[in-house]
Amino acid sequence: MYFGGYYLFKNGIFLHKNLVLFYYVYKMWEAYKKGFKAYLQLEKSLSDNSVEAYLRDIEKLTEYLVISNVIKTPSEIVLLDLQNFVKWVAELGMTATSQARIISGIRGFYKYCLLEEISKTDPSTLLEAPKTQRHLPDTLSFEEIVMMINAIDLSKAEGHRNKAMLETMYSCGLRVSEIINLQLSCLFFNEGYIRVIGKGDKERLVPIGQDAMKFIQIYRDNDRKKIVLKKGFDDYLFLNNRGTTLSRVMVFYIIKDLAQKANISKTISPHTFRHSFATHLVEGGANLRAVQEMLGHESITTTEIYTHLDNEFLRSTLQLFHPAFK
Repeated sequence: MYFGGYYLFKNGIFLHKNLVLFYYVYKMWEAYKKGFKAYLQLEKSLSDNSVEAYLRDIEKLTEYLVISNVIKTPSEIVLLDLQNFVKWVAELGMTATSQARIISGIRGFYKYCLLEEISKTDPSTLLEAPKTQRHLPDTLSFEEIVMMINAIDLSKAEGHRNKAMLETMYSCGLRVSEIINLQLSCLFFNEGYIRVIGKGDKERLVPIGQDAMKFIQIYRDNDRKKIVLKKGFDDYLFLNNRGTTLSRVMVFYIIKDLAQKANISKTISPHTFRHSFATHLVEGGANLRAVQEMLGHESITTTEIYTHLDNEFLRSTLQLFHPAFK
């Protein structure tokens, strides 16, 4: 029975209508969310963090449905519903980047719905995402990278490890998660490649330079052998003094410390080495598609942010290739 905003159940409990509505919508969408989760894990092979991010986007949509008294299944939702949802998200104060992230999650959900024939149409197709600004991180010059590597104190126990690690990061353009999880069994020095496990556990082969191989071998054959390994960490290349893998925070600290010692005032992070790797390749004339493969980007539009070229390089390119500038 319904009494002025509350429902009375047989057990004598009063519940507010919004709570009842939330429970109803939640139960109705629960099966869709479970199926979507399995799809992301099994068919898309996304990491746990990525899966959780997508599911939070759908949770946000169901929250809006409850607040707006919209009781619809995915197949009943139309473009206007999603447009009102995006407007509601914006009114919550979320940034354009966060809004775009949520819209991407909704689009991913409807791809799944079409695949599983949960819905015959995709209302998110014409849904416009807010324009976001791309903020390009600082880039290190080759000379600055050399200065940082030369600032490493090789007399310390971790010196050769840090040198091998930075040489590899710059030589291969690795993410910080990829460098700390790099394994001995993934080194194919005879062929000049390493196997990298990237986002979503996707594997790729990346060429590795002679200097990086040389310093890895020095570290592997000397300093690393002195470390007492913890069980389960035998195959990891870069280890801390406790015999386990380095943390992301430790790699940040190492790089920040070396930038300070090299008197580099730019905002530096492990990602700066990856950005510098790609920028230097493109400035040297590398094909953008090849850079995409080495970085492990699914879309080439993602790679474009790493190809920030200064005005002098653009001018020299025109002078070299454009007939009007010759």
